[in-house]
Amino acid sequence: MTAITAVAALLAGTGAAAQPSEPQRDLPRVTLRAGMHRIDAQVAATPAQRAIGLMWRRELGPNEGMLFVFDAPAVQCFWMKNTFIPLTAAFLAEDGRIVNLADMRPHDETNHCSGEPVRFVLEMPRGWFAQRGIGAGFRLAGAPFGTR
Repeated sequence: MTAITAVAALLAGTGAAAQPSEPQRDLPRVTLRAGMHRIDAQVAATPAQRAIGLMWRRELGPNEGMLFVFDAPAVQCFWMKNTFIPLTAAFLAEDGRIVNLADMRPHDETNHCSGEPVRFVLEMPRGWFAQRGIGAGFRLAGAPFGTR
């Protein structure tokens, strides 16, 4: 828990807020691992950063995503307002375990929620997890989850 708190505190203080209609590209980054696959994730750790998320972005790199960090586990719900890229959201427990996945369509305002309280949500290009055979129960690794 201490490692997670320290990482979140460090990351929360280093991102700059974007204008409401511009993508945020200068957030801090963290490297995560899904088995042998490396993920380069921007970190949205403040309420303002989480509210903007990947809005206005037109592209993501093949292993690039955004990790949303919340202060405490809770049921989290995501939608795709002002989001141009089809995404898959992985709802993650504190230890990096994928609770559930949700495929989301651009500009769709339907809520996609975690199946249980989670502390993290990782958005990746739609299909990224499925193409690698990664599903619910799989455990991601990285500093936010207390692993290397």
